[in-house]
Amino acid sequence: MKAFSYSILTFFFIAILFLGCTNHQSKDQSYLFQPRKMFAIPEREPGQTDVIELKCEPIDNVRIAIIGLGMRGSGAVRRLSYIEGATITVLCDVVPKNVEHSQNILREMEKPEAVVYTGPDDWKEVCKHKDVDLVYVCTHWDLHTPIAVLAMENGKHVAVEVPAALTVEECWQLVNTAEKTQRHCMMLENCNYDFFEMATLNMAQHGLFGEIVHVEGAYIHDLRWLNFDDTTGYWDMWRLKHNERFDGNLYPTHGLGPIAHILNIHRGDKMDWLVSVSSNQFGMSEYAREHFGKDSDYSIRDYKKGDMNTTIIKTHRGKTMMIQHDVTSPRPYSRIHMVSGTKGFAQKWPRMGIALEPNGHYWMPDDEMKELLEEYKHPIVAEVGERAKEVGGHGGMDFIMDYRLIYCLRNGLPLDQDVYDAAEWSSLVELTRISVANSGMPVQIPDFTRGSWEKLKKVTYHSL
Repeated sequence: MKAFSYSILTFFFIAILFLGCTNHQSKDQSYLFQPRKMFAIPEREPGQTDVIELKCEPIDNVRIAIIGLGMRGSGAVRRLSYIEGATITVLCDVVPKNVEHSQNILREMEKPEAVVYTGPDDWKEVCKHKDVDLVYVCTHWDLHTPIAVLAMENGKHVAVEVPAALTVEECWQLVNTAEKTQRHCMMLENCNYDFFEMATLNMAQHGLFGEIVHVEGAYIHDLRWLNFDDTTGYWDMWRLKHNERFDGNLYPTHGLGPIAHILNIHRGDKMDWLVSVSSNQFGMSEYAREHFGKDSDYSIRDYKKGDMNTTIIKTHRGKTMMIQHDVTSPRPYSRIHMVSGTKGFAQKWPRMGIALEPNGHYWMPDDEMKELLEEYKHPIVAEVGERAKEVGGHGGMDFIMDYRLIYCLRNGLPLDQDVYDAAEWSSLVELTRISVANSGMPVQIPDFTRGSWEKLKKVTYHSL
């Protein structure tokens, strides 16, 4: 009996200790905190309205000024020359031979010669040119937002290369200018138009994957040789300078764009917050030492950009997104493009594959996957995909992007990508830098729609 009493006392003593500990844990919430709000949401000015599903007057013949005629711009000259209702009226670049090369493309395509500008500030005159409806921006990153803003202020629509902005402040400049002027501002995210990405968008919208839970994207592309090429690489080595000055994800949109549309970002869901971490920097310095010598200027520079950056995003509806950036590692190209839902899975890199219920543990046989991709071929790809392959541009996705831009402008339709896409996706450049600098601190992602993200229920690529 005495032993039994001791057992009872011991039990109650342990129970009291346990309850005390759990009660203490439940009261102590000091370890909980909200994602850091780094940027206030500015109020709209009187009369300023959102541009969700913006429609403008149709333009039968879209007159285009292309600013920046290097790697991307000259390709745009050729592609746009194939599109009915698109006329290139102005060419602008600070390198005269680039202008002449693009002028020769127009001659080769039997198109009228364009007016040319080559001064360092001539882009300002181009934005005011009377014979321009659309300003197509392919310059180095630092000029993307200034050109886009000035063009819209002068009544032009804008198509701007990626990323459209480098800071959250620049993102707001794009949004506010588009809203005040009611002009289109589309970021030229070509990867949204790749064939597999468009097929998975179509599959997702038809419920093939069930409820989408998690998506992944990336830009993994060894660019060391190009970054250090001072003759045929990037003009004035501008991309190397960004890797030298900044950490975080410098180039998030190729991986982010397609999966953001699959999750209907600002069309029923929104990105709420992110955490981002970077590895240390190893690859740039090692490459510089091996190719230029350990005492070279390139070798002794302090490159801020970590080799691998990984960012996790949580959406308002509880979905997760993972984005990576690595342009220094010797590894095969990848944008990952992975979609995972309650009924199935698809992935493009490193192995293209699909898995669906009830056989989710196994890759779908290649012949079945081919049939499925054909069945769910996006209507836009069905319309113009073969022609896009013939014209080219990263396998055809660049042509589809340009074709859709001109098609929507000619028919007065909302563009596939709007200014909020441009701002949301580009905002990661600065937001990831802040998170990385603060040991992966959660950082809020601004709502650039200012509450309008619930107006729509899904992404729509409009057609007549």
